[in-house]
Amino acid sequence: MTQSTMIVIVVAVLVLAAIGWLVWQRQRSEALRSRYGPEYDRALNEMGDRRRAEAELVKREERVSQLDIRPLSAAQRNDYAARWRSIQAKFVDDPKGAVTDADGLVDEVMKTRGYPIATFDQRAADLSVHHPRVVENYRAARDIALRHRRGQATTEDLRQAMVFYRALFQDVLEDREHAAAEGAPEPVHHAERVVERTAARADEPLADRVDEGTQIPVQRVNDRPNGTRREVRP
Repeated sequence: MTQSTMIVIVVAVLVLAAIGWLVWQRQRSEALRSRYGPEYDRALNEMGDRRRAEAELVKREERVSQLDIRPLSAAQRNDYAARWRSIQAKFVDDPKGAVTDADGLVDEVMKTRGYPIATFDQRAADLSVHHPRVVENYRAARDIALRHRRGQATTEDLRQAMVFYRALFQDVLEDREHAAAEGAPEPVHHAERVVERTAARADEPLADRVDEGTQIPVQRVNDRPNGTRREVRP
């Protein structure tokens, strides 16, 4: 074999290796983007570099894989669900108290499941590994809760926080960590519903009520310029 032939072979091997590495990198990036969704873009914006962002996401996975994440028992799920319904019903009369209680309940569920309750940023990062679609809800709800403590949150802000906490609570209640490993399909949750109705009489009382079909508190707000009423469901 001549020297020129050996050089050609070596160059060809290096080119194939480079192509294989690039293909692997692209597949890895696509897999991470598909898994994390908006959380991938958030990490990219924070790190300012795709390689660093993906390294951070992989680091999260390695950290969470070392945690003892436990599924809730049926009794625990039922208890937490009942407590959530109580907090949700409380929103009509005490929005601020309901948001505070919702924040505490979510933290308690995470702790029970085995997530370390350290700093909020660390909790959100750990949560993003198996609950990437709702972790941004967690951040948004916590931001509103903090503004509420400073007296800077409106009732509409608090209602939105309850919507965020509800989506997060429902997701964390499920055993997505082990379901993902077993290839089980993810449960589907209904999105927030906003219903608009026209009042039959202008003097009809603005009574709050509970939707009989869903048991979700409905706050009737007469804030439309055309006289219609907006029903908001936290």
